[in-house]
Amino acid sequence: MSRKRIRDIRNEELIEATIVAVHKRGYGVVTMAEIAQEAGASAASINYYFGSKEGLMEATMLHLLAKLRRAMSAGYATARTPRERLYAVMDANFADGLFTVPQCSIWMQFWANAPYSQRLSRLHRINRARVRSHVLAELRALLPSDQVETARQALQCYMDGVWLQAAQSEDVLNPENARAAAHRVVDLVIP
Repeated sequence: MSRKRIRDIRNEELIEATIVAVHKRGYGVVTMAEIAQEAGASAASINYYFGSKEGLMEATMLHLLAKLRRAMSAGYATARTPRERLYAVMDANFADGLFTVPQCSIWMQFWANAPYSQRLSRLHRINRARVRSHVLAELRALLPSDQVETARQALQCYMDGVWLQAAQSEDVLNPENARAAAHRVVDLVIP
């Protein structure tokens, strides 16, 4: 295992502080100084590493997208059937390390701000296309072609809705329960 560079460790600390600060204050109003305070750093260090608040948000979303990708890869590694791979896609979106109130909150704020930023919009398009592609690939093996798009929309809307509710929750989330519920939704959509 290779050693982490100081810069990488600092980047991770600043990204984690961003998740917390944005959840507490909201992306639109949180300042670089507040994020820096959360990280025990200076606003100048954030500018040094990320260039701007938008650059920090982009790095934060890349961090979360990497978590999602790793969770999906782990699920795919053990899935053997189209239904199991579809479960894996759903499970990844409710992974233990991803499905927390602060992370759901920043994800929702990312979606809300993506249309106003080329950098964030690009990430949003990539993520939506990736999820859409994975879901469609499995649904095509499970349903008649005239039902695939409706089922995809239902599953993606379900995931988005759960994340939106989670972002507004005051309770600790239970990813295991969320994954079990997602499996039940898959089973309702695909008899």
